[in-house]
Amino acid sequence: MRKKKIVVLTGAGMSAESGLKTFRDANGLWEGHDVMEVASPQGFAKNPELVFEFYNQRRRQLLQVTPNDGHKALVALEKEFHVNIITQNVDNLHEQAGSKNVLHLHGELLKVRSIIDESKVLDWTRDLNLGDIDDKGNQLRPHIVWFGEMVPMLEPAITITQEADILIIIGTSMQVYPAASLVNYVTNDTPIYFIDPKPSVNAADFNNLSIIPQNASKGVPNLVTKLIGT
Repeated sequence: MRKKKIVVLTGAGMSAESGLKTFRDANGLWEGHDVMEVASPQGFAKNPELVFEFYNQRRRQLLQVTPNDGHKALVALEKEFHVNIITQNVDNLHEQAGSKNVLHLHGELLKVRSIIDESKVLDWTRDLNLGDIDDKGNQLRPHIVWFGEMVPMLEPAITITQEADILIIIGTSMQVYPAASLVNYVTNDTPIYFIDPKPSVNAADFNNLSIIPQNASKGVPNLVTKLIGT
């Protein structure tokens, strides 16, 4: 008997309880900066030092936090199901917790890449600065998908989502595209669980939708216990 396939979509609310700040403030600014200053090719071209420092701060913070009970519960789910996690987050907390199949839609904080060759990706845990170069002398940049750039992992994410027997959405407003469009690729009879303390959806939005109005560290373990018990 094959294991059911569970696809998990995670957003900023997944990692918030680990102590990671969400980039975007209530007023739309990212840590006091207009998003285009620190998360666009134009912003990088105009002021690379500002962009480097923005991500250096995020990277330093990431190195000081650990996975929460929500991350750990998803690892337990792998004992009974085939689990794929598609995350909008650029942290590595899913991997730290032990999840095996994690796809990062928007890049990874602990990686950098060449500004010339996108396939040249390096692991990186220290600060990144002007003058840090690849083996061919090209400047390195954060391995982050900025506004206005293609999302290269979108097609693989669509393929994974289409195969879902169960879809779980955690800690995301479902307002960031193209990530939010992934929910449209499951079949109409696929059970969908939406975990968020302030859910931005209602039961009429999708077929077979169950809303769990809890934060990730409580809602995810509760759902995992339920799914493993069925």
